[in-house]
Amino acid sequence: MRYLITGTAGFIGFHLAHSLLQEGHHVLGVDNFSPYYDVELKEDRNALLERFEHFKVSRLPLEDSRALNSVWDAFQPEVVIHLAAQAGVRYSIDHPEAYISSNIVGSFNVLEAARRFKPHHLMAASTSSAYGANTHMPFEENDRAVHPITLYAATKSATELMGHSYAHLFGVPTTFFRFFTVYGPWGRPDMALFKFAKAILADEPIDVYGDGEMSRDFTYVDDLVEAIVRLAQVAPNEANRVEGDSLSPVAPFRLVNIGGGKPSPLMDYIGELERALGLSAKKNYLPMQDGDVPHTTASAELLERLIDYKPHTPISLGVPAFVGWYRQRYRV
Repeated sequence: MRYLITGTAGFIGFHLAHSLLQEGHHVLGVDNFSPYYDVELKEDRNALLERFEHFKVSRLPLEDSRALNSVWDAFQPEVVIHLAAQAGVRYSIDHPEAYISSNIVGSFNVLEAARRFKPHHLMAASTSSAYGANTHMPFEENDRAVHPITLYAATKSATELMGHSYAHLFGVPTTFFRFFTVYGPWGRPDMALFKFAKAILADEPIDVYGDGEMSRDFTYVDDLVEAIVRLAQVAPNEANRVEGDSLSPVAPFRLVNIGGGKPSPLMDYIGELERALGLSAKKNYLPMQDGDVPHTTASAELLERLIDYKPHTPISLGVPAFVGWYRQRYRV
């Protein structure tokens, strides 16, 4: 099949594209190689993808609708997976304009291209942050989620609503998935595991927010990719409606959590990192940060009913896998 993936130089997009290429699919990556974090890391991910005969990358910002339409028209993708976004909860507090430009305008251009070229399935990434101030656990797709506590979350919720309206008006089967704290090799340097590993190896203290009382539904990246690949084959329609579905009553649109439903305490996560590194962390305990939530837990029931699969890799395996990659890449 022919997949167009936005954000292939990014953490998740790279892993997804690599998996699909290994299966023999054709992949067109669209990425602007944003300097939000180390561009060399993005270039190295892209270099690995370019080893595959059936991979091509277009270096362009999604805000450039004319360029996006041109490469989309030439490639004629059957499935489009929109992962590119300005990420980071706390970064959005000080740099809101980046989120409006990338997450709102960029996503609008993807929707407009889908309206024009009609892929078999449009898929797009959202986030567990969309649940905002919701305290009902586990987070369920049909929960009312109207209280985002960061602009990042608000932009992601907005793109979900935009996606639903386009699915209703123009009939493009559309799936949005909400990610839950994805981690693993080739991860982003601004994420906790990466920052913790770097600090511990340098014998520097790590900042532990929420006084270490937080928990997260950590999702290993290979599990996430497997779920996306399987969901790509389940374009939303009445024929595949399941119990407890989030399938819209007026559009071929579905919202799906991708998380295992087994949260781990933050201190356990840090403990696994200490074991994998063979070092103890110096911990600087701090209050919760603005825009953060104390706990996340995904309901994985809908995901499992749709694809007979849910993320399952424990942090006792996932964290050492990250450490192995980190040590090899940075020779530490």
